[in-house]
Amino acid sequence: MKIKEILNASVVVAALGYFVDVYDLVLFLIVGKKSLLDIGVAPDQIVEQFQNLLNVQMIGMLLGGLFFGILGDKKGRLSVLFGSIVTYSLANIANGFVTNIETYTLLRFVAGFGLAGELGAGITLVSEVMDKEKRGYGTMLVASIGVTGAVVAGLVSQIGWQNAYFIGGGLGISLLLLRIGVFESGMFHKTQADTVSKGNFFMLFSNKERALKYINCILIGLPVWFIIGILVGLSPSFAKTLGVIGTVQDATSVMLCYSGLVFGDLLSGWLSNQIRSRKKVFFYFYLMCILSIGVYLNLNGVDILFFNAVIFLLGFSVGFWAIFVTVASEQFGTNLRATVTTTVPNFVRGSLVILVILFKYLTKTLSLDLIAATAIVGAIVFAISLASLYFLPETFGKDLDYVEK
Repeated sequence: MKIKEILNASVVVAALGYFVDVYDLVLFLIVGKKSLLDIGVAPDQIVEQFQNLLNVQMIGMLLGGLFFGILGDKKGRLSVLFGSIVTYSLANIANGFVTNIETYTLLRFVAGFGLAGELGAGITLVSEVMDKEKRGYGTMLVASIGVTGAVVAGLVSQIGWQNAYFIGGGLGISLLLLRIGVFESGMFHKTQADTVSKGNFFMLFSNKERALKYINCILIGLPVWFIIGILVGLSPSFAKTLGVIGTVQDATSVMLCYSGLVFGDLLSGWLSNQIRSRKKVFFYFYLMCILSIGVYLNLNGVDILFFNAVIFLLGFSVGFWAIFVTVASEQFGTNLRATVTTTVPNFVRGSLVILVILFKYLTKTLSLDLIAATAIVGAIVFAISLASLYFLPETFGKDLDYVEK
């Protein structure tokens, strides 16, 4: 297979768009608290305000996922791909100028709203324009190149949060120059002559089979944000509890996790094409996740280098994100595909809120220690995801040129 068969204009633009998407998401996690301090938020209010901004951003992503998903099925994949890039890029630039918490809150909502559309639109477009036997390679590149944005965000954050925001916004705006040569999906054009309902979110729940399939598409992604949001997000707390020798930094853990995720995405995408199955690859990576978590929760008294190596391994183990979004795009017809592919990853991201509530209930209300609470939440997550994976049909090589009625 020739590299030019995969690296077409649609793959390049979708990958770079997702790169800036991840860059912004991770950048805020890294510089959020520092930026709040610099705009005058009292030190004892930093954590609370940071969490509020995260919540507002998540609301924006959930609403943006619905809006851009429906728009993608009604007006086209390209309208969403570039519309979302413009939205979050301008918001990114504006973030660098904030001087008060009210403006910051509004801009994080706008950024979240815009960030919600890029990945789903990109994956939908790539899935529809590539050969059914090779589209896994295309979505693999979109996801793996995209998540390197987290590593770059960690490096760029060292030059100051305002400059980091400006760079992210500038990168996004520059992507618009690549619009030349990117063409709308032929499958989408064919639906325009069809009277079937397009982008109807409630149609996903019009029959039991379709509703369960949609819900299962979301649930198979739960382990990703359980590991990133809890195990990696709280890595300094885990390090302290486990007696790790050395100082664990949030930013370093995030960079190492996403570095591992890049290689995991490459492997999962390649492997799914080699063995001609998405579901088998999911199972292999779930097993790797469970083993990695087991190691992580038993790192008593290790040095920081070994601890960081396991963080990298955790990131690698959730490298099925590439085929996760691919599976979502392959499960439904052209008239609902963008709606599904855009909303599913955003609902998975939103699931972190529920997981954190459960985690806090176990640690604060039931007074379980950090390790025990994590093990219980993890067991619930993987039980749900494995059951959901079992009931989803295999989609490798599936013909996507059809509509839902």
